[in-house]
Amino acid sequence: MTGTQITVEVDFDVEGKQMGYLRVPHSAHRSAYGWLPVPITVIRNGAGPTLVISAGVHGDEYEGQIAVATIARQLDARDIRGRLILLPMVNAPAAEAGCRVSPLDDSNLNRTYPGDPKGTPTQMIAHYHEAVVLPLADYAVDLHSGGSSLIYPATLLRGPAHSPEEEAGLATLTEAFDLPYAWVFTEGGGRKSTARTAMGAANRKGVVNVMAELGGAGCVATDVLRQTERGLRRILHALGMLPDYLPDAARGTRALNVEGSVYAHDAGLFEPLKAIGEDVAEGEVVALIHHPETPGQAPDEVTSPFTGLVLAKRAMAQARRGDALYQIASDAG
Repeated sequence: MTGTQITVEVDFDVEGKQMGYLRVPHSAHRSAYGWLPVPITVIRNGAGPTLVISAGVHGDEYEGQIAVATIARQLDARDIRGRLILLPMVNAPAAEAGCRVSPLDDSNLNRTYPGDPKGTPTQMIAHYHEAVVLPLADYAVDLHSGGSSLIYPATLLRGPAHSPEEEAGLATLTEAFDLPYAWVFTEGGGRKSTARTAMGAANRKGVVNVMAELGGAGCVATDVLRQTERGLRRILHALGMLPDYLPDAARGTRALNVEGSVYAHDAGLFEPLKAIGEDVAEGEVVALIHHPETPGQAPDEVTSPFTGLVLAKRAMAQARRGDALYQIASDAG
């Protein structure tokens, strides 16, 4: 028994297509006996693997939410072999508010796993995702973006394999998603993972899983959205779950290791001098922090402590000390 207080309007074991909600109990001033709706679609047809695709773990990350909702709307049971579980807005309260964290408990879902079945709304959702949904899965894909503050190109994230079988599964997901970049972790993962993320939750349950960073800046990048929708269908096909889909030719993925982030050390207005994908050398000036509130003050120069390329860039002009301006990566060795 999981001890969850969340109930669900779909049956994970029934053949066909079902759409409904996870009901997260929430007693509030306006609704003493109310519940929060977390949308879920389950499509099942015969034998085959189970794939869980989630998005909206952070509420201000939109490409994944749209892509998962589109897949849920367009696919029917006759299209699928196996079972597909779709969660387009895992953190529904945050998604409805367009915020990274939930407005109900100010919690970041992707720092909350494994959660608490009797905790706050965010803790209950994290627990249900890890304790109820992910144990059903053979594979999982969790879709993110840079949110309001960052911008990423379409980038897959994958951890190290802990067995030949896991490596084969990770390679299948990575090659099928076929995004321009892959951020490859060199440590962590596995069933002993202590990460408080959805990826950590999947690892603890023995699920072969990847994550993706897809755009950001609090808006929807059409090209990134199309790459996401294409990649999800290619994954379904590669797993034998979408047999009638005809994938186009692979475009190739550049594997990267992240070196670290470049931070602002003073408050002001951020002027980027480097674009995503551009090369950066250690010690190179990559940004200026302007101080228009102080007449005559020259901007501060921000230098990179790393050599590599820009993988992510801050979306907001206003910056404070400690804000990440860039994320720098280098080719995986």
